Amino acid sequence: MSATARPAPITDTERRQRLATLRAAMRGANLQAVLLGSTESLRYFTGLVWHQSERLVGALITADDLFYIVPGFERSRVDSLPKLDGTIVTWEEDENSAETVAALISPADRVALDDALPLFVYHALARTIGAERLVDGARLIRDIRLRKSQAEIDIIQYAMNLTLEVHRRAHAFIKPGVLASDVVRYIDEQHRSLGAAGGSSFCIVSFGEASSLPHGADGEQIYAAGDVVLVDTGCRIDGYHSDLTRTYVLEEPTADFARAWAIEREAQQAVFDAATIGATCASLDDAARATLTRHGLGPDYALPGLPHRAGHGLGLEIHEEPYIVRGNQILLAAGMCFSNEPMIVFPGRYGIRLEDHIYMTEAGAEWFTHPGKSPTEPFA
Repeated sequence: MSATARPAPITDTERRQRLATLRAAMRGANLQAVLLGSTESLRYFTGLVWHQSERLVGALITADDLFYIVPGFERSRVDSLPKLDGTIVTWEEDENSAETVAALISPADRVALDDALPLFVYHALARTIGAERLVDGARLIRDIRLRKSQAEIDIIQYAMNLTLEVHRRAHAFIKPGVLASDVVRYIDEQHRSLGAAGGSSFCIVSFGEASSLPHGADGEQIYAAGDVVLVDTGCRIDGYHSDLTRTYVLEEPTADFARAWAIEREAQQAVFDAATIGATCASLDDAARATLTRHGLGPDYALPGLPHRAGHGLGLEIHEEPYIVRGNQILLAAGMCFSNEPMIVFPGRYGIRLEDHIYMTEAGAEWFTHPGKSPTEPFA
């Protein structure tokens, strides 16, 4: 792993800047409040981390105030957690949390809702203050989160470096007879040993035919010499995700697999080359599919070929905007971060997914991690 020091967490100063940006967007949209739920957007804007449950815990942001909406019996815990300064407003078990929100706004105020709020919260608010005053806050929130700051990119880079080292260790760990579950457990241990306190945020280990299932197979697998190996894993550092996939063989590859691996790598490079400032997200997916079509794969989502989008955004959520998918007209801009993984699936045989991530700078695309060299050398 790179010897670079672990970057500092996101500061309260940066979070206050995010709130200022959000409030400016609220003014431009004639919105008087934004309600965040127990979501990654709550963490993004306030620093408060809370897991979703049947009770509303969130934040109401107005032009001048930040209110935390909290069940009464949870107040002491919320008091103890890191977060921006704000007023904690409680509601009791026999009360309606929507009425607590309503009491903090004026009768004519329009409220933008966090797009990840559960439906039961929406329905309670609609009954209490009227559906006509509720606005989908997706674009308001997502357009701010879409472009990462340098501090965010530094944290993601550190997480990616860490997971790449874990991949190297897993590559050396796999031997004939090893169980996929043992590799998963080993990868979790290595993530922890390198400083990811929560271990692996997810882990897929597939051998042979199971590699043709994009999100892995149920049940145990045993590695046999000559099997295709697909490992997809990541961790979280200060809330931000890493996510890397390597596909390889440990012995001399067959001519068929070597050719397919080279096509996958070519498609991955086509996505990177298409990632220029001002390009549409859709054009990157198009570039991957055009490469596969030239080699007789696909077309479209047909198999053998690419059955899903070519990539997804990454940050506090492992899958977030911008999505690298057909029809997505979002224009690439500096600060956007996304995966590059135009997987090729050969049903009943194997799949090849090479996944590295890109971040956009004013000068164009940069790799967080560099792609692998060959079917037997999965690291640059």
